[in-house]
Amino acid sequence: MLSGWREVTARRPWRISAKLLIISSVVTVIGFSAICVNVMLDMRRGEEALARQTLENLATTIESDVSRNIEIYDLSLKAVAANMLLPELATVSKPIRHLILFDHATTARHFGAIRVFDAEGRLTIDASTLDPLPEVRSEEDYFRVHRDNPDIGLFISRPMLFRGAYSIVLSRRVSDTDGGFMGVVAGSIRFSYFHELFERLNLDPDDSITVLKRDRTIMMRRPFDLDVIGKNLATQGSWKADNLKAGGSYAGQGPVDATPRLYSRSGDSGPLFVVAGKPLTAVFELWQREAYRIGAVVLALILFMLASTLVLAREIGRRAEAEHKLEEMATTDALTGLKNRRKFDSVIDVEWRRAMRQKAPVALLMIDADHFKAYNDTFGHQAGDQVLVGIAICISDSVSRAGDCAARYGGEEFAVLLPNISAADAYKIAETIRLKVQGWSDDQASTTVSCGIASLVPSAGMDWPVLVAAADKALYAAKAGGRNQSVVASLPQLSLVA
Repeated sequence: MLSGWREVTARRPWRISAKLLIISSVVTVIGFSAICVNVMLDMRRGEEALARQTLENLATTIESDVSRNIEIYDLSLKAVAANMLLPELATVSKPIRHLILFDHATTARHFGAIRVFDAEGRLTIDASTLDPLPEVRSEEDYFRVHRDNPDIGLFISRPMLFRGAYSIVLSRRVSDTDGGFMGVVAGSIRFSYFHELFERLNLDPDDSITVLKRDRTIMMRRPFDLDVIGKNLATQGSWKADNLKAGGSYAGQGPVDATPRLYSRSGDSGPLFVVAGKPLTAVFELWQREAYRIGAVVLALILFMLASTLVLAREIGRRAEAEHKLEEMATTDALTGLKNRRKFDSVIDVEWRRAMRQKAPVALLMIDADHFKAYNDTFGHQAGDQVLVGIAICISDSVSRAGDCAARYGGEEFAVLLPNISAADAYKIAETIRLKVQGWSDDQASTTVSCGIASLVPSAGMDWPVLVAAADKALYAAKAGGRNQSVVASLPQLSLVA
């Protein structure tokens, strides 16, 4: 039996259901989409990393240039402050004094002339002229901070209008040998230096370069805006300093304007630091074009795959439906609509084995139309067919459980398989069928049925033909006893009781 089942299984073609095909396609689409999304995100991260590295290099380069120039200019300020302590300075002429003070002073077109103010803030010496005009700067920040703080060192002022040009003022304290305040030496770096520096760079119009003091005062910015220059970002509650730490980066809206940018900040090596920014739209412009292109191709492939899947699923569904109809035709009696003999034999074999495993009863009704041959000969085959259909309807109405199987066993004989039912319960169902047929025939034709009932619990060594034979004997007993009655076979002796 096992080898026969294997042969049948080997001959049976492997079939894929429409639902499985759709699920497989959806899973494939999801997996493929996930891979594409992951690749696109990796590309995006790569573009961001490249832009961040470029901005870091830019910010570091600008910061190095600015710091170097400030350091060079500061050396000149230190030299002047040191030379102011020379005793012979008061005895020499003004030209000689200029040579002594400003011999090592840095001169460049973007650097303002170095000036010396006394302890009262009065201009005493100007590197650009031997006879400077009277001028008092005691109220300026770059004067007061040195007067009040002896250890301030190099002081860089806020951006301001200095000697007719927007500049930042660099200043140092002039102290006597005892540390007393003698005045201030000051110089300036004009904005033209920053403009020229930024113009040498290959920047997009919306790229930003911001030079700031350590207290986060904006010293210079590109794009240039006087309303922004001198603004202290520490006073802005909406912007946190931790967003952009030294040597770090930040993506989003900055503290100056609403344009979302990728910002990178230089380190803390100099007195000023630089923040370079690039709009996020420009950072991801190339990636976005590539993403749209790849996304369009992937979407087209997904739509094609889903459309193909739906077409195949519809064809599989049609085939399954046709096969179901063929199977139904092969297992259904064409006249009565009940299962045919072949289907009945298959079902009883399965139920018999299940009942044997579960040690549960299985019952069988064998039903036969009384005097059918005489009726058929008298009224014709068409009338006889109507009687069989009527009996089948009465059986179907009385057998409603999912596991029950009602079949046309052959000719005018019917069989009803009732799993998990005792003989007493099976007898009740048989009587229900018999009485329904009798009630129906009173109105239609003089037709009755006889029923044979058998119920047993299968055991090892028994096969289901034993049950069929018992029900058959009970059916013959019902016919011998006068027909239109139900008889239960008594097992295992198979004695008959009415």
